[in-house]
Amino acid sequence: MSIDEALEALASDTNIKFKDLLKICENFFEGPKIKGSHHIFKAPWQGQPWVNIQKDGNKAKSYQVKQVREALLKLKEMEKKV
Repeated sequence: MSIDEALEALASDTNIKFKDLLKICENFFEGPKIKGSHHIFKAPWQGQPWVNIQKDGNKAKSYQVKQVREALLKLKEMEKKV
């Protein structure tokens, strides 16, 4: 899966299955480290390199979908610079 495909899958903040968001995070970020219901991934940059997701029923929380999408956009920009 490419970053563009992942971004397309996350075009909406709502109705994203947690398992789909988890697969995307596992594909692009290091981890997860699991603390309770939180799945914490490390992104490859300095500063705030953490991506944190958790279930809301069988769906992903919409604000966390947005955070993952923003992290993927940052990762895409980093790849352009290489």
